[in-house]
Amino acid sequence: VRLQASGGGLVQAGGSLRLSCAASGRTFITYFMGWFRQAPGKEREFVATINWSPGNTYYADSVKGRFTISRDNAKNTVYLQMNSLIPEDTAVYYCAAGRRLGMPITTMTTVDMYDHWGQGTLVTVSS
Repeated sequence: VRLQASGGGLVQAGGSLRLSCAASGRTFITYFMGWFRQAPGKEREFVATINWSPGNTYYADSVKGRFTISRDNAKNTVYLQMNSLIPEDTAVYYCAAGRRLGMPITTMTTVDMYDHWGQGTLVTVSS
């Protein structure tokens, strides 16, 4: 699976952005798809994940209620809608794919659970 993330940019606090991650590969629908982020000087951290069916989702507490992850299996694309952005959301955002059949979605929060990564897209939130 190859992943291509896009949609990052500069936005003022309180604004919104939508990130997209286009995947190639016929087995896309069997993967968990996740978003992680990495701020300067910090470790990569979990943001959100979604399973392939029925589309259950799970979020980091820091983004719950503000971010929404979704996927379109027909388009092989996963999205991250980010609302009410705050400066602390500034980071490079990475999409990832992990084939962990049968795993509880709550376990899909660490880097090692994902096998494939996109190149990252920068999100900068100004105060």
